Amino acid sequence: MLFFKKKRIDLKELFPKGFVDIHSHLLPGIDDGAKDINQSIDLIKKMRSYGIKNFITTPHVLGDVYPNSSILIKEKLNVVQEALEKQQIKDITIRAAAEYMMDEQFVSLLEKKDILTLKDNYVLVEMSYFSAPFNLFEILFELQLKGYKPVLAHPERYNFYHNDLDHFYKLKKAGCLFQLNLLSLTKQYGTQVQKTSSKLLQENLYDFVGTDTHHSMHLELLQEIGTEKIQQSIAHLLENNKMFL
Repeated sequence: MLFFKKKRIDLKELFPKGFVDIHSHLLPGIDDGAKDINQSIDLIKKMRSYGIKNFITTPHVLGDVYPNSSILIKEKLNVVQEALEKQQIKDITIRAAAEYMMDEQFVSLLEKKDILTLKDNYVLVEMSYFSAPFNLFEILFELQLKGYKPVLAHPERYNFYHNDLDHFYKLKKAGCLFQLNLLSLTKQYGTQVQKTSSKLLQENLYDFVGTDTHHSMHLELLQEIGTEKIQQSIAHLLENNKMFL
């Protein structure tokens, strides 16, 4: 029996010029991502070595766990931008939005239109990994009523949907755009998530991608997506991300 190795490609060949990573946790000390400014800069430098030079970083906004205000997020963004400038790193663009848990606090922010968007009216949202909010479709409807377009982060990670693809189709019909976590194509979140991400790719349900980088181990594992097979399956999504430039 013959075994063939997957043909590896450098991540610089994978990410096209103008690619924007729309999901990461690079702001220092405000969620479960970078702990301080040194980690922020180290992560950005590592991603730059992969050919990623444009970022819309997205700290969690999650109840009392990460009650990050728009003001605080913008302040932390300024800290990162100033540190990049101080180190003469001039080929990086970084902006900030947020990854909003669809909970009561989010509904309140929505009422006040205190929402940080990825660009224009695109909003990155997530759900609990245990269950969807009981009023999920009401929230999605209200979002769109106020002129926003929901981008659902890592739909493949909501294991309560894994056994029935109809759930994903209902979300798409309700106006949700889907963002694939690139790490879901690896073993990072387990084989079931990996299988679901492959299935959703086959069904052509994804619109965008993101690294969802939190720490250096994520970036080490990200190198595993450097194969010709994965490049072919996500090339159109990587191109889609250019719209956020």
